[in-house]
Amino acid sequence: MQPELAQREPASRGPAYRPWGLLAELTHRCPLACPYCSNPLALVSKNEELDTETWLRVLTEAAALGVRQVHLSGGEPTTRSDIVEITAACRRLGLYSNLITSGVGAARAKLPALAEAGLDHVQLSLQGVNQTQADAVGGLAGSHQAKLAFAADVTACGLPLTLNAVIHRGNIHDTDAMIDFALRLGARRLEVAHTQFYGWALANRAALMPAREDVVTTIRRVQKAQVELKGRLAIDLVVPDYFARYPKACCGGWGRRLISVTPAGKVLPCHAAETIPGLTFFSCWERSLAEIWASPAFEAFRGTDWMQEPCRSCDRKEWDFGGCRCQAFALTGDAAATDPACSFSPEHARISALATQESTSAPPPYIPRRAAKDVVSA
Repeated sequence: MQPELAQREPASRGPAYRPWGLLAELTHRCPLACPYCSNPLALVSKNEELDTETWLRVLTEAAALGVRQVHLSGGEPTTRSDIVEITAACRRLGLYSNLITSGVGAARAKLPALAEAGLDHVQLSLQGVNQTQADAVGGLAGSHQAKLAFAADVTACGLPLTLNAVIHRGNIHDTDAMIDFALRLGARRLEVAHTQFYGWALANRAALMPAREDVVTTIRRVQKAQVELKGRLAIDLVVPDYFARYPKACCGGWGRRLISVTPAGKVLPCHAAETIPGLTFFSCWERSLAEIWASPAFEAFRGTDWMQEPCRSCDRKEWDFGGCRCQAFALTGDAAATDPACSFSPEHARISALATQESTSAPPPYIPRRAAKDVVSA
């Protein structure tokens, strides 16, 4: 069996259609300009962001719905002046809080107050294993050293630290070094996450797409390290869709486990859902999370009744729910189509050929996150 084709567990064994996690995208503001950023090409400005009072209401409503985990994300969430107040609200409501941060800018200065407010966990992005590599990807001089200092402070505070390393053709040969890096920094967990092509990452796909043989080698190395480092470092592996046999159950299935709230207040079943036309996503400015959770957009691809063939008759349909709806639309123009990451999709061979062609061609320059003018469609 090829390493990237290992059998996955079913997406859910609990009660259907109960939200477990909230992705709170507090802001799109960020000091970095990573080309693999999954945020939309049209970024929300500061004056469009939800105010503190509304975020506190959203958190209260999320807890009432059954949400247990809140991922405080962005952009860079510590650019918000109220990040400590929002974190304290999570603790007060019994919500496990995870700060997803670049570790630069205001992050280090605010860390002690965040720890005091009850922050439960820190997830730190890793752009590279050295200054040159990190600067090239993040586009900010000195960011690597800032991350090292921030990581040391996180462990000194006694907070669990996860490193998130996004893998692409520019760093795929550094996986072993990333594992060593995580050990040196005292991280408890490392996410080796091959680039998922949404938002800015989709615009930069040709520059980021790794070669299949490098993907297979990397996955084997990670699987070996998972065994060797068990009990010292937990390593999560996110495989690249374009080289998979079966698709991922995106967000545990559309509208089943996750609520995502954008900086402007749109409530979505997944991070990229607004890319699908014809769906109306309501705002938490206007409606409660409970109302939105039962809205037509959340019902659109829930369960399996919406499925076409080959998904409708597939014995995996309760495992991966046809894959990612946003990716299906991006690659086929039909949000109800089988995700082309699936080998049963009639588009699978075309997507595999596209990945091979892009990964073996000279990579174009990155389109930085802040330079949308030259973005082309997939």
